[in-house]
Amino acid sequence: MQLTLCESTTMSEAGVTEPPREVGFLESPCVTADSAASLDDGIVDTANESSEEESAGEREEETGAHDAATSSTKTTEVPAEQSSNTQAVSAQRPDSLSVPPAEPRLWTTQRDGEVKLRMEESGLAAEPALTVNQMFVSTVERYGEYTALRWKEGDQQKSLKYKDYYQTCRTAAKSFLKLGLERYHGVGILGFNSVEWFVTDIGAILAGGFAVGIYTTNSPEACQYVAENSKANIIVVENHKQLQKILQIEDKLPHLKAIVQYKDELKEKRPNLYTWAEFLELGRDEPDAPLDAIIASQKPNQCCSLIYTSGTTGQPKGVMLSHDNLTWTAYSTSKHVNLTAASQAQEVVVSYLPLSHIAAQMVDIWITMKIGGVTYFAQPDALKGSLVDTLKEARPTAFMGVPRVWEKMQEKMKAVGAKSSTVRRKVAAWAKDVGLRTNLSKLNQNSAPGSAPVSYHIAKKLVFKKVRKALGLDRCTKCYTGAAPITKDTLEFFLSLNIPLCELYGMSESSGPHTISRHDAFRLTSCGIELPGCKTKLHNKDEEGNGEICFWGRHIFMGYLNMPDKTEEALDAEGWLHSGDLGKQDENGFLFITGRIKELIITAGGENIPPVPIEDAVKEAVPLISNAMLIGDKRKFLSMLLTIKCQVNPDTGDPQDELTPEAVELCRQLGSKAVRVSEIAGGRDPAVNAAIQEGIKRVNENSTSNAQRIQKWVILDRDFSVGGGELGPTMKLKRPVVVKMYKEQIDNFYKDVASPATPDNPLPPK
Repeated sequence: MQLTLCESTTMSEAGVTEPPREVGFLESPCVTADSAASLDDGIVDTANESSEEESAGEREEETGAHDAATSSTKTTEVPAEQSSNTQAVSAQRPDSLSVPPAEPRLWTTQRDGEVKLRMEESGLAAEPALTVNQMFVSTVERYGEYTALRWKEGDQQKSLKYKDYYQTCRTAAKSFLKLGLERYHGVGILGFNSVEWFVTDIGAILAGGFAVGIYTTNSPEACQYVAENSKANIIVVENHKQLQKILQIEDKLPHLKAIVQYKDELKEKRPNLYTWAEFLELGRDEPDAPLDAIIASQKPNQCCSLIYTSGTTGQPKGVMLSHDNLTWTAYSTSKHVNLTAASQAQEVVVSYLPLSHIAAQMVDIWITMKIGGVTYFAQPDALKGSLVDTLKEARPTAFMGVPRVWEKMQEKMKAVGAKSSTVRRKVAAWAKDVGLRTNLSKLNQNSAPGSAPVSYHIAKKLVFKKVRKALGLDRCTKCYTGAAPITKDTLEFFLSLNIPLCELYGMSESSGPHTISRHDAFRLTSCGIELPGCKTKLHNKDEEGNGEICFWGRHIFMGYLNMPDKTEEALDAEGWLHSGDLGKQDENGFLFITGRIKELIITAGGENIPPVPIEDAVKEAVPLISNAMLIGDKRKFLSMLLTIKCQVNPDTGDPQDELTPEAVELCRQLGSKAVRVSEIAGGRDPAVNAAIQEGIKRVNENSTSNAQRIQKWVILDRDFSVGGGELGPTMKLKRPVVVKMYKEQIDNFYKDVASPATPDNPLPPK
C-alpha cells in the first residue's frame, strides 16, 4: 500500500533510535445451521464495564508481586542516556507548552512530552511517522466517497462517507476549542460505541487534546479519578444515566468546563450542558485557521490518547499513546493480516466491544480508517443477545471476539443442536469430525496446499456454509480472539466447523496487538508471530525455553501519565516493555503463552504452578463447569473454586440461579434432576459431585507432579461475572478479588478437617 504523506514530520523532529541487540535476542519473523441463529442472553455485557481491569495484556496491579517480578527482569546498570531521562522526568516541567528536551528519550510521563521513535533503517519500522490528522487526510484523499460508518436508527439504515466523517470531526474539534479545550487536556467519553464516540475521540485529538475513554459501568468516583488525572476540560456522555454520574462529581473537577450529551433529550437545562446538535453548532461557523495551526503543530511522537488501565489495587494508570503509536500500529497490523484496501474491496467490521479498551479502538477506528474500511455499529444490547442479528445485517469480513463471545456461541450451538433430530445430529457430528481432522492436517502441514478430501467439500456444503451464514460470518475470512485466554476446546470446536480462530496477543502498553495468528501462519493455541517491525525477547528463560515476554517496536507506549515509577517498572533501562507474561517460541517464531508471573502459584513447598492450564483441563473434563479458579499460593496443597453454567439476566448481565439448557441436559446424562445452581452448589447433588470428582481425578492423573494435584474443591452458589466483580471487562478472572470475596470457603480448604460443605472432596496423595 502506497502511503500518501501530508506534511509529514521529519524523522529528525520525532527522534530515531535503533532497537537494542543483546545475547538471547529473538528475531522471529453437535451443530446445525439454525442452532447458530442467535446468541442466548447469557453473554455478560463486556461492552459496559468497569476500569477495574487492563486491556489486551491484562496487567493486573498487584504492587508487591509486580515489584518482585520486575526486579528480576531489570538490568542493573542504567545507560547514561536513560539516567539523564530519569532526571529530566523528575524535574517536573510545566504541564503545557513547555520546551521539550533537545534529545527526546524512549519514554516520558509528562503530558506535553515527546519520545524518541523506535524507527529502523528498512522495513515497516522505517515508514515515515504520521499524525492522526495526516493518516485521516490520506484516507479521505483516496476514499472520500466511500462509506466509513454505518448504523441503524430504529429500522432505518444510516451511513457516513469518509469526507463527511472527517469534516464532522473537524467541526467537533472547533467546538471543543470554543468550549475552552486546552492543549494536552482530556476529553472524557462515557458511552456505548457510536458515531458520536468516534467523532469525539478524533475531534479531541485534532484539537490538541487527549481522547479519554471511560467505562460505562464506572462508579462516579472512578469517573472522577480518570477525569481529574487527565485534566478533562469536556466530558461527553451518552445519556441521562451517564450524565448523573458526572453531575455528582462536577464540583470536584476543577478543569471541567462543559458536558455534552449525545443521545436522548436533556431532562433538564443546565449551564454548560449541551445536546450533541448544540455542541456541533458551536463550531460550525468557527474559522479554520486556529484549528489548522494546532494540527500543524502536532508531532507524531506526542501523546494524543489515554487508555486507562488498572488492576485490583491502586489507582488506574493512564497509558499514553502517541500519534505514531496509533497510526503506525494500524499500518503494520493491516499489512500483517493482509487486509484489503477499499479501492479493491471494502473490509467490514462490527463495533461492539468497549471502546475504552485499546483492542476495540485499534480495530474499529484506526485500522479500519487506515484501509478505508466500513465500521458497522452494533446495538447497545449486543452482548445481551442482539450481536448475531447485527452480524447478519453487516456480514463483516473480519470479526474480533473476546473468548467469552466465542464460548457463548459454542454453548448456544451445542444446546440447540442437542434438540435436533437424530439424523441432523449425526450429520453434524460427522461434518465436525471431518472438519477438525482436515484442518488439523493443514495446520500440521500433512497435506498438500489446496488439497482436501471429498468428504470435507461435502461437509462444507452441508454444514459449514450454513453455520457461517446463520452466524452472520459467511463473508468473514478473518476471525480473531484475544484480550483473555481461550480454551483449546473452544478453538477446536470452531476449527471443526471450518472457522479457525486466529489468536492475537498484546496489551494497552503496546497499542493493542504484538503478535497475531493468520490462516497462513497458524498453530493451534499459539497467538501467532509478531507484527512486522516489532521484536520479541524472552527474558530469564528456563530449561524449557519459558521466559518473560518482552516487546520492542514503534507500538510501545510513551509511558504512564505522571507515573515515572510505574513506567520504569514496565520499561527496562534499554526500553524493552516487560509484559509480565510467560511464554516460549517454537523454531518458526510462533509465540505460546504459558503463564503469567503474577498469576503463578508458589506453594508452601516452593513449587511454581501456572493455574490456567489446570483450570482449562478441569473445565474440559467437566463441561458443566463455567469457571474454575485454582487456589494454593503459599499453601500446602492446591484447591479449587468452581461455578456451574447458569442463565444470565439479559438486562443486567448478572448470573441467575437457573441452569442453562446445556447444563440441564448434562445433569440428566449424569442422573441428576437439578435445574438450579442452588440444587448443586456446596455438594448438594451427589450425582454432579461424583462427576466432578471423577473429572478432577482424571486431571490429577495427568499432572506433572504431586504438587500439581487438586486436593479439595467446592461449587460456589453463583457464577462469576463482571457486575459481581470477579471478572474484568474482557472476562479475565480477577484473582485477588475472588480470593477476598471467597476467603471463608478458601480458609475451609486448609483447616485441619475437611470442608463441612464438601466432605467427599479430599483426595489422597498420589
